[in-house]
Amino acid sequence: MDLGLQGRVAMVAAASSGLGLAVARALAGEGAHVSICGRDPARLARAHAEVAACGPGQVFSMPVDLTDETAAAGWVERTAEAYGRLDIVVTNTGGVQFGPVDSFRVPDFREAVEGNLLPHISVTLAALPHVRRNGWGRLLMITSESVRQPHPESGLSSVARLGLLGYMKGLVEALGSAGVTVNVIAPGFHRTPILDQQFGVDVEVEIAKVAERIPLGRVGDVADFGALVSFLAGEQAAYITGSVVVADGGNTRGF
Repeated sequence: MDLGLQGRVAMVAAASSGLGLAVARALAGEGAHVSICGRDPARLARAHAEVAACGPGQVFSMPVDLTDETAAAGWVERTAEAYGRLDIVVTNTGGVQFGPVDSFRVPDFREAVEGNLLPHISVTLAALPHVRRNGWGRLLMITSESVRQPHPESGLSSVARLGLLGYMKGLVEALGSAGVTVNVIAPGFHRTPILDQQFGVDVEVEIAKVAERIPLGRVGDVADFGALVSFLAGEQAAYITGSVVVADGGNTRGF
């Protein structure tokens, strides 16, 4: 299936590893020009090379701390200057501390909001003039299945990330007439470096335990997640907006 992404300009935040890198690789594979950012310059350089090898498009990368709204906006503007346009903006952040909701204090919640909600807004606000101008655009926000299926061990995530749904719904109304769709993608457990780090030396045992409670019997493959985001960025997804697309192997039990 041709997704119509050849020559489109895509930005993928927090793309030096994990799900962000998988999305950048998938978009590059569809022929898009891809701009990525990350905090660690060395890891970002490795990601740049990986993404560049995936397709014929150009790759731009820039070290950015997304909690700095000025730096986030600067990345957007540098990308727009480099390519002359923006078509697809994929916002993404790192993770939060694990633990039950009653184990944290106000400073912890403040840090979670600043690190996992506000960067989506900073990047989006900077990108809006560019995607509006085109008459075509895709805003895709990567969050977590915790916005649909709260986990006892993910108290901060459930609180900090939920605000993104309200922001997304407001943008749907504001951007519909401009031909810009806005969707949230909510991944469950995927095999990423941060998951390996979280589980440590017992990673295989712990992942097997997680897989037992997922209907599909396994954690997600990041390449599949990249393909999902690419589809939502493509021409065939033109009538999908205002949705929360859950990719969690059936772990979300609610309607």
